[in-house]
Amino acid sequence: MDLDFGKRLIDLRGQIVSNFDAGNWEEIGLLTGQSSVIDGHSRLLRSLHWGDEDYAGNALVVLSAIAKNNPVAIKVIEDYVKERFPDESVYISAKPSERKITFAPSVFSVPTSDVEPDLVTAMMPFGAGFAPVHQAIVAACNDTNRRCLRADDIWEESTIIQDVFNLIFRAHVVIVDFSGKNPNVMYETGIAHTLGKHVIPISQSLDDVPFDIKHHRVLKYLPNTEGMQALRSGLAAKLRQVSP
Repeated sequence: MDLDFGKRLIDLRGQIVSNFDAGNWEEIGLLTGQSSVIDGHSRLLRSLHWGDEDYAGNALVVLSAIAKNNPVAIKVIEDYVKERFPDESVYISAKPSERKITFAPSVFSVPTSDVEPDLVTAMMPFGAGFAPVHQAIVAACNDTNRRCLRADDIWEESTIIQDVFNLIFRAHVVIVDFSGKNPNVMYETGIAHTLGKHVIPISQSLDDVPFDIKHHRVLKYLPNTEGMQALRSGLAAKLRQVSP
């Protein structure tokens, strides 16, 4: 296996880890005639289901085995990924910084509650047009045994921004929707990044993503029925990667 082919496998692994569910693995097994390799790996689908840290390594082992059996199959898988997940990039969490900082915000009161491992909060535009998006996010959370809350689900403080800060502080994962370049979402994303949260960006258009964070990958979705189904599936796959 040459260097370029190895890089192709690593890049393909990244796309698969970020997008695939068990059904996708089954489909590429059928398309490539390599179902026995996929089913024969003892940890691949189990680590996918439980969001285990070794899933990415297992995926690369399986891809390498498929390539060894039939190098042409890798091109089939690449084409499959491009067709099923067009123009879609994905979130990959960064390694936490080894240097820690302590700060006391002057604008917010720091809540006394702890981080809730099963809590996901959605920071997104409000309005009827985004109701299906919110429903898809909630469904993805339900699919992965998580709870989803937005600021309009609670009323605990006298100011909305304090409720927003409390939600971000308590959440293990923060989903942010950049669609429409909503300034509140931009502000809330900055809070989430500063607090070291797992941030999953989504958007209907990559042009709506702020320049300062365009280096972060974004889950692109279409505002239609099929798009909502794909968003639900894609978010569920990503949430499984982020172990509580």
